[in-house]
Amino acid sequence: MSEDSSRRIVELDKRYVWHPYTEMSHYRKSVDPLVIVEASGSRLIGADGRSYIDANASWWTSAVGHNHPRLVAALRRQSEALCHAALGGIAHPPASELAEALCGVAPNGLSHVFYSDNGSTSIEVAMKLSLQYWAQNGRPQRTRFVALEEGYHGDTIGTTALGGVEVFRKPFSEVLLDCFYVPPARDVSQLARCLEELQTVIDRNTNTIAGVVFESMVQGAAGMRIYDPAMLRAARELCNRHDIFLICDEVFTGYGRTGPMWACEHAGIAPDLLCISKAFTGGVMPMAATLATDRIFDGFLGDTDRAFYYGHTFCGNPLGAAVALEVLNVFDDENILDRAKPKAEQIACAFEEMEALPGVAATRSIGMIGALDLIGDGGYLAELGWRVYSEAQRRGVYLRPIGNVVYVVPSLNIPDEDLSELLTVVRESVASATEA
Repeated sequence: MSEDSSRRIVELDKRYVWHPYTEMSHYRKSVDPLVIVEASGSRLIGADGRSYIDANASWWTSAVGHNHPRLVAALRRQSEALCHAALGGIAHPPASELAEALCGVAPNGLSHVFYSDNGSTSIEVAMKLSLQYWAQNGRPQRTRFVALEEGYHGDTIGTTALGGVEVFRKPFSEVLLDCFYVPPARDVSQLARCLEELQTVIDRNTNTIAGVVFESMVQGAAGMRIYDPAMLRAARELCNRHDIFLICDEVFTGYGRTGPMWACEHAGIAPDLLCISKAFTGGVMPMAATLATDRIFDGFLGDTDRAFYYGHTFCGNPLGAAVALEVLNVFDDENILDRAKPKAEQIACAFEEMEALPGVAATRSIGMIGALDLIGDGGYLAELGWRVYSEAQRRGVYLRPIGNVVYVVPSLNIPDEDLSELLTVVRESVASATEA
């Protein structure tokens, strides 16, 4: 793309496009955005031909790399046969075959699939399923949820109620569902207190709780905060004891991001509802799914007024379903999870070493996630991380921070040479930004 064409794209962007999570007056005056025109593997290609390693897998979606040839081929094949058919009274091969495959790899007991179109809606589906189930199965007073402090589950009005990131909640606080929040145990010293608070909340409010909703193992938008798997085990035990639904949000942590296929495997548990998106279609199509147990499914059978009257126009879209099915095939055929293990070890070692850098307060890692906290004020709007972002971009890496948290979540199959370069750039960029 010529320089003039690239400049025009930026002009159109700043005139017409309203960007997510962005203060637009600053963006329009001060930000010189990357113009990306292609992508391949772990790299984004700019309009000027320059290549950038995508450290964030494009908001955590491109689990098997950008434009994986098998996913592109699956999309092309399906587009030549059927681009869309509503699931109202219609069945089609991609949605049916994908549902069978999902139930085959899902945690035990999950045997039904409800499709939607993004991570937020997959959680919204789980919330509505829980609320309606109890309303029509003898416990209509169950209208509240339990979630973790600092959690994030999406931006629809229902999921916003679950979230604990204040900058996302504050504008809508007067209209949100009532939720209980419990602290996550980030280390062994906090575990007993956090487990006690979780038990107290559930014991005291059993009759009004419809579900417990946790991001499995890692709170992504909170700054890649990892918590003890004992929290998940305790939630499962308490939900069993009080007959409450456990909802695992694996929109980010599913599909091998933390090591195993599902992050809840770290705790050895299975939820009543499992929510997936992002890596679900490998970043190719917007699509999501909520998996449910027989019990929940059966709770909607019978009279017509018991049905789940909820859906989206593109539920089970054939294009997305065909790609999602091929993602599962790629995971199997290319042994994605096993081949990611040494890459995860490399990330862990690199971030452990970076803890010694001046300006770094703490580091952590799990699976294909590495993160560090910069010294100084935290929070989603903290600015130091953006200095690291600028340094990394100059060095050929797209490294979007969360406030003062600098993190990597690359494609699970990132080439070894790209991973080595990425980790080197992170180290150099942090050192340079914190010296300034």
